[in-house]
Amino acid sequence: MHVGVLGAGTMGHGIAQVSAMAGHEVVIRDVDGEILADGLDAIESNLQGGVDRGKVTEAEMAATLSRIDTTLDLPEAVGDADLVVEAVPEDVALKRETFAEVERNAPDETVIATNTSSLSVTEIASALDRPGRAVGLHFFNPVHIMDLVEVVVAETTDGDTVDFALEYVEGIDREPVEVRDSAGFATSRLGVALGVEAMRMLEEGVAGPRDIDRAMELGYNHPMGPIELGDVVGLDVRLDILEYLREQLGERFRPPQVLRRKVRAGKLGRKTAEGFYVWEDGEIVGVSGEYERR
Repeated sequence: MHVGVLGAGTMGHGIAQVSAMAGHEVVIRDVDGEILADGLDAIESNLQGGVDRGKVTEAEMAATLSRIDTTLDLPEAVGDADLVVEAVPEDVALKRETFAEVERNAPDETVIATNTSSLSVTEIASALDRPGRAVGLHFFNPVHIMDLVEVVVAETTDGDTVDFALEYVEGIDREPVEVRDSAGFATSRLGVALGVEAMRMLEEGVAGPRDIDRAMELGYNHPMGPIELGDVVGLDVRLDILEYLREQLGERFRPPQVLRRKVRAGKLGRKTAEGFYVWEDGEIVGVSGEYERR
C-alpha cells in the first residue's frame, strides 16, 4: 500500500513510521523543509532507540527508512496513494482546504483520513465531492508506542471506507476502536474531562500537581496523571479542545482560568520547558513555582 502523510510534526512522522514499519511505502509532505528534515530525524532516532532496546533489528530499521520519502509537493505525496492521512494543525478550515486539495490530486479510490483529536470529521469531509471516502484516524502520541487508534465514522463515511480503515489499523499492529463522529469522540472527551477537573482542583488548592497525578497513577493505574498529560499534550492544545467542546457540549467543558493564565504566559508544558511542571530534555525536573509548596 502507498500512504501519503501530510504534516511531518509529532503526529505526522509517527504515523509515517508505523506505516513504513508495517511494510507500506510512505511519502511525508510538509510545507516546511526544516520540519520535514526534523521529522525524518525523529523517525531515525525512534528506530535507533528500538534497536538499542532490542525491540527492532538493524535490518528492520534500514528497511523502514528505505520505505519513507519526503517532499514539499502535495501532488507528489498523494498522486498514487491508497490512503492519505492529514496531520496538519487543529484548524477546521485548514483541514477542509487540505482535504479538497488532496481530492484534486489523488486517485478516485484513495481513502482520505484526518488525524483530528476532536474536530468534526463530518464537517471536514464536507469539503469533498465524495465525502464517503473520508474517515477519522485518531492516533495517539507517541504514535510508535501507543496501541490505540480511534476510527471515527462520519455521517457520510461509507461502509467500504470503514472496512478499509479498520484493516489498515490492524495491519500496522494497532488496536482500532470504532466511534461515531461526535465532539471529542470517546478519548478526547473523557480525557479532557478528567484533565479539566484536575486543573479545577489545583485552582481550589485541593492538592498540588504531583499529588493529583500520583493519586491517579497509583489509585487508578493510569500510566500518567492528568496534569502531566496536559503538559505533554500542550496546554494550548488542551485549551483549544476545551473551547471547542464547550461550544459543542456546554459549560461543563469551560476552560479553567488557571489554564488560560498558563497559555497567556506562554507556559505551554513540555514543549516550552514549563507548564504545570518544569521540564528539561523532555523530563520533569520540578513543579511550576506557584505549586512548589503544595
